[in-house]
Amino acid sequence: MSENTESAMHRSIPPGFIIPDFGGRAAGHPGESPGAPHADGIPAYSGPRKMAFICSKGNLDMVYPALIMGNAALGEGIEVHLFFTFWGLDIVNTKTNDDLKFSFAGNTAMHMPDLGRLRPGLEHRSMPQALGAAPGMTKLATSMMKKQMADLDIPTVPEMLDIMQAAGAHLWACRMSFDMMKTIEADLHPAVEGVISATDFIEISQDAQIVFV
Repeated sequence: MSENTESAMHRSIPPGFIIPDFGGRAAGHPGESPGAPHADGIPAYSGPRKMAFICSKGNLDMVYPALIMGNAALGEGIEVHLFFTFWGLDIVNTKTNDDLKFSFAGNTAMHMPDLGRLRPGLEHRSMPQALGAAPGMTKLATSMMKKQMADLDIPTVPEMLDIMQAAGAHLWACRMSFDMMKTIEADLHPAVEGVISATDFIEISQDAQIVFV
């Protein structure tokens, strides 16, 4: 970056704004010993990678992001933990996880690809929000989304949990949500290793990359 460019950037920064120092480069390469410095003197980290997903929502469209990313991480040899809290507890409740719903009410990004068959361009138009509150629309939207997932050979939620369990994922239920929703352990998916507190999960997720969904 030239001195003129850098000077112009600093002139455009509002008074009192502090630029965070993110360091000169990314973390170290695999195989480097812990603390071994790079040529530029920045310590490298070579410990095992770990990811922790906090799943707080039970809507069908909010369930798959964490499960798909978690499954992808497992495929890369990364240690994966998932913590199911509040409505996210429905994901591991066998009484609810095969009947999760999707609604486009409140989702202004909702559009229907099939509408493009009626008139090109309609597939990119957002659905009217008032339509989401109409009777039967949640059932229709859920059915449509499940069909789209099935067309892509994406497993159902219970199947995805089975796959992740077999791949070595660690699943945890939130104690407060568990008690609040009067859940019983017999209803939890077998992959759930325990019902733990938020403090317990903070300990488990130490040094992990945390993703909140």
